[in-house]
Amino acid sequence: MTLDKILSISGKPGLYKIVTQTRTGAVVESLLDGKRITVGAHSNISILSEIAIYTLTEEIPLREVLKTIKEKENGEPTKVGPKDGKLALEEFFFEVLPEYDEDRVYPSDIKKVVQWYNILQKNNLLSTLESEDEEKDTSEEE
Repeated sequence: MTLDKILSISGKPGLYKIVTQTRTGAVVESLLDGKRITVGAHSNISILSEIAIYTLTEEIPLREVLKTIKEKENGEPTKVGPKDGKLALEEFFFEVLPEYDEDRVYPSDIKKVVQWYNILQKNNLLSTLESEDEEKDTSEEE
């Protein structure tokens, strides 16, 4: 499974994977508790592969940020939690992405990234970060 199949749904906690698409939306399964729900096309859905983090010079894909966190934490859950204070979260994020734009990346965004990383780690989905790179390399060579 790639980040193309993992979603964040506004107003709902955690992350979801797409089970199947329907005419009016999709059936998704929570990565937190495994429950399936139907989301309509009107729902505010963000696909993780399309999210990027602002830096002072460019936008870095979320996949790259998650890979950096994985390397920093050796594939383990983060030492800082999403409920930690603003300073702890910002300090952690500066270690991961020193050039992130403090004016456009809010503490709430950092909380989401930390929470998403920990959910992916718990569900053994961090390996998808490397497999996506391999797929892109293969398609570029062809």
